[in-house]
Amino acid sequence: MRSAVIIDGVRSPTGRGKAGGALAGVHAVELLAQVFRGLLDRNDVDPGEIDDVIIGCVSQAADQAATPGRGAWLAAGLPVHVPATTIDRRCGSGQQAAHFGAQGIIAGAYEAVIVGGVESMSRVPMGSARIGADAYGPLVRERFAPGLIPQGISAELVAHKWGITREEMDGYAARSQQRAAAASEAGLFDGEIVPISADGRVLLRRDETIRPGTTMAALGALPPSFRTEQGAVRFPELTWGVTAGNSSQLSDGAAALLVTSEDFATRHGLRPRARFHSFSLAADDPVIMLTAIMPATGKLLRLSGLGLDDIAHIEVNEAFASVPLAWRREFPGADEVLNPLGGAIALGHPLGASGARIMTTMLNHLERTGGRYGLQVMCEAGGMANGTVIERM
Repeated sequence: MRSAVIIDGVRSPTGRGKAGGALAGVHAVELLAQVFRGLLDRNDVDPGEIDDVIIGCVSQAADQAATPGRGAWLAAGLPVHVPATTIDRRCGSGQQAAHFGAQGIIAGAYEAVIVGGVESMSRVPMGSARIGADAYGPLVRERFAPGLIPQGISAELVAHKWGITREEMDGYAARSQQRAAAASEAGLFDGEIVPISADGRVLLRRDETIRPGTTMAALGALPPSFRTEQGAVRFPELTWGVTAGNSSQLSDGAAALLVTSEDFATRHGLRPRARFHSFSLAADDPVIMLTAIMPATGKLLRLSGLGLDDIAHIEVNEAFASVPLAWRREFPGADEVLNPLGGAIALGHPLGASGARIMTTMLNHLERTGGRYGLQVMCEAGGMANGTVIERM
């Protein structure tokens, strides 16, 4: 069977996704264009030989409405004959873009693709692409009466189901910040980051989202973010411990990977860094919403023939601290290799870009540590999840 291999991956530094963030003035297309340029500048490949550009983006409205991957390709001055498409599988959009690109190579439809994602949450706020207040329609609302709920309340339901306390969530959040701060200070992200510039000056070189001084006391002083009077009435069993401090950050960012067939890499003198080993998809109850990472992980391990002991690096997207903590309850013993450089609580969660950002970071860490297999899962709105295993070469 043909293999799909990762030649390289890069990302922007992550900016705070709000007014005043370092990247808030950068159009999403321009942000991704600089990442494309950075990826191609460090790899000796003719961009005219890229078969497709597959980019994840969740809020496809305003600045992100017109196929941002195509716009970014053109903005980067790259050949007009190369097409692009946009993927939306919610928080896993960038990971799904990588799946589709790799699967196209394995199937023989592609020889070389660029996959990744972009999200400017400061310029296109979460939910901007929703048309009308009832996005799912009456039949879904009827089936899941009294209706679907915001993800933050789903995160509270996850904490309740697995008996996860506020203290555990805050402790996990502090750990994420500490690990990311240590990695950033040691320069571990420098080789994967493309600095972002505008008007002839560099706007951001390192992740703006990391808070090195985070303490349990500071986290403990934050109020619950999702407790409302209506929520308290509907869910009287909840203790309401999900806060801004133990949730992922609204962010601006982009990431991209160059993925080819092994034959293409050989013909062009490119060194494959990893190959796509296994893929999985899963779905679960759309009310609790964030739990499909468990069946996605189980399915991925069955399909790959691997056990958790074989995995050197595990990424469970930190949408909320309760999510990786619940995953760890189901798959114990993986603490040291779980999000070893921090996750979205510290590094931010630019929705469409996160899957590709995580894969890029995992690839680099596997090479630094000599690990062979990396496993990545991401929960997604609607109760879905993607899973990927990559193998370092």
